[in-house]
Amino acid sequence: MSPEVHVVSHPLVQHKLSLMRRETTSVSQFRQLLEEISMLLAYELTRDFPLSTERIKTPIAEMDAPVIEGKKLVIISILRAGDGFLTGMLRVIPSARVGHIGLYRDPKTLMAVEYYFKVPGDLADRDVIVVDPMLATGNSAVAAVDRIKSRGPKSIKLMCLLAAPEGIKTLHETHPDVPVWTCAVDQKLNEKGYIVPGLGDAGDRLFGTK
Repeated sequence: MSPEVHVVSHPLVQHKLSLMRRETTSVSQFRQLLEEISMLLAYELTRDFPLSTERIKTPIAEMDAPVIEGKKLVIISILRAGDGFLTGMLRVIPSARVGHIGLYRDPKTLMAVEYYFKVPGDLADRDVIVVDPMLATGNSAVAAVDRIKSRGPKSIKLMCLLAAPEGIKTLHETHPDVPVWTCAVDQKLNEKGYIVPGLGDAGDRLFGTK
């Protein structure tokens, strides 16, 4: 396993992921579980954020209190399934800025096609977390990171529920500096580009579409 791939093995994360994998899990349950997992992943992913101190006054005394250093974090969702991460992450990091990248996968070539791009204008010197439930072929992740890097962010991390070995390989062949945070690395992709055993189409299960 690449040192740039971090599998969050916390029992709560793994239990909730198993519930999401079940074919019988309802749309509302799937949505709730994704929100809960996103909060847990956000906690793990921000563990290495640097701290500085700020002089504050408590009701008892003054102190030098730890605060996260630097500009506000930016969360960029790959539409549409990436939006399932936002509610939970913003509960934990309410001051984060939010951006969106609209990409769809061409069913014949499996390559990513961009149709929307809207991110905060001042990405320079900001840490960016790209969120998308599935790192499958890796083509959407590469396309998203290409666009984000053109705006000069301080750093980029990718957060997903599941990753396929093929997707990790594709991403790190182009962007070896982008670490992946995931709940599991599954076996492979099938002939249609879906993760096996996976959990199906995350967007359809999140929004109740087919």
